[in-house]
Amino acid sequence: MHVDVVIIGGSIGGVMAARAAASHGLRVLLTEETAWIGGQLTSQAVPPDEHPFIESFGCTATYRAFRDAVRQTMKTRYPVKPHVHGLAHWNPGHASVSRLSVPPTIMLQVLEHMLEPFVKSGRLTILRQHHVVSARHDEKQVSELTLASIGDQKTLTVTGTYFLDATDTGELLPLTGTAFVTGAESQADTGEPNALDQALPDDMQPVTWVAAVGYAPLHPRPIRKPDAYDFFKSAIWPCDDTHVLSWYGPDSSTGKTKRFGMFDDEGAGRFPLWSYRRIIDPRDFEPGVFDHEVTLINWPQNDYIFGNIYGTARDDHHKEQARELTRSLIYWLQHEAPRPDGGKGYPGVHLRPDMLGTDDGLAMAPYIRESRRIKAVKRITEHDINADLIDHLPRHLDSVGIGCYHIDLHMTTVTNRFFFARSWPFEIPLGAFIPVQKENVLPACKNIGTTHLTNGCFRLHPVEWNIGEVAGHLAAKAIEWQVSPRVIQADPAWLARFQAHLDQAGIERSWPADKVHVI
Repeated sequence: MHVDVVIIGGSIGGVMAARAAASHGLRVLLTEETAWIGGQLTSQAVPPDEHPFIESFGCTATYRAFRDAVRQTMKTRYPVKPHVHGLAHWNPGHASVSRLSVPPTIMLQVLEHMLEPFVKSGRLTILRQHHVVSARHDEKQVSELTLASIGDQKTLTVTGTYFLDATDTGELLPLTGTAFVTGAESQADTGEPNALDQALPDDMQPVTWVAAVGYAPLHPRPIRKPDAYDFFKSAIWPCDDTHVLSWYGPDSSTGKTKRFGMFDDEGAGRFPLWSYRRIIDPRDFEPGVFDHEVTLINWPQNDYIFGNIYGTARDDHHKEQARELTRSLIYWLQHEAPRPDGGKGYPGVHLRPDMLGTDDGLAMAPYIRESRRIKAVKRITEHDINADLIDHLPRHLDSVGIGCYHIDLHMTTVTNRFFFARSWPFEIPLGAFIPVQKENVLPACKNIGTTHLTNGCFRLHPVEWNIGEVAGHLAAKAIEWQVSPRVIQADPAWLARFQAHLDQAGIERSWPADKVHVI
């Protein structure tokens, strides 16, 4: 099979890279290991974390159209109460951490609709439940990839002009000989004051295996006790003496554990987790549409700090243990979680497989915060973002997009440290897309040239969307203009031409200085 652009990974970035490249009339192949495209938004079941300016500015035009379509789809699919139709910024789940919290099935529907014209035209082919197994390459170029079906392991060889890695773990990088880093760099390497004294490639942010749960107090549906429950029940957070399965969890903004609670009415000093990532709030829907609230469990307590799920000899073990931790948390909630009234357990908590397209109510894939990252022409360090280190809005001459989030590192898997720093709204430099050596491999997810620290704010949904969209346009323009991405980034004339194209495509590349602030 031959196409112009091969995109491995149906993440948010992969979807947008495919759409952007196909919009130029190119033949595009997009692969995805699960049954759902969309990554964080869908198969990983993570409602979008967004900056405080998102309803007015600060994202690409396609991301804004996506948000509008998600809200409209909810309003048309389900009978909503009259007041909802007048809410331009409606949040169906009224989640405290996300301004647009809805069932992942809705996110999936909208994303598939965005790709549908290109699929029907034949420009875009999507291979679901496929993964890459090998690559043919030399020092500079990749020539072909071998894919395999997850089910029957039938293989397919694909050739292309450009190969984009849109996986959440940077799976294509080691297979193609593309230089990359993992985990924590050293202070001597990056010059970052908050980097470690010595590099620790295995010291990564934890993954979280999300689950969807409802709450029906009169209809208990207990799960069986997970095999690893006793192990996780006895586990202690490394930062103090509180248990992992408790109402305490790491808080990166303080460096200590934080006291949490279940519901909004449990009193001061207990941050309510139920509404944190709630995706269904029946109050906005006509009676009988939804009988109970539904939330997604992506809480501090099911951050899996006990190992990594890629780059080790025990990847599969840690994946299963991450699932076991989430199941153990749900079992604990049902049976042992202390309640404000002095009792134990919320037996009305129950899994909602229908929300995630799985048999067990856990997401199809884990939420992966930290990827392999390319060694890039431009490496983004905390000197580009951290508000404690710079006193002005950061600018890049080769900006191809923007993002905004604080530097937020969850407790890592080796040193067990966690870190938080206020950040300036930032620009995304094109140099972070250009590998130091490979000519036809591009990152299209959270695998651009960040560091362990700055990945903590580049991993968010709108940023990954922007990265993927730019990667798709970059591959397409490199083919059209017959010039390499490296030249487009380095040559002022080509760069200006590419940036003008992005402007026309509705990709915001700078922040209005008078309307933003440190977050």
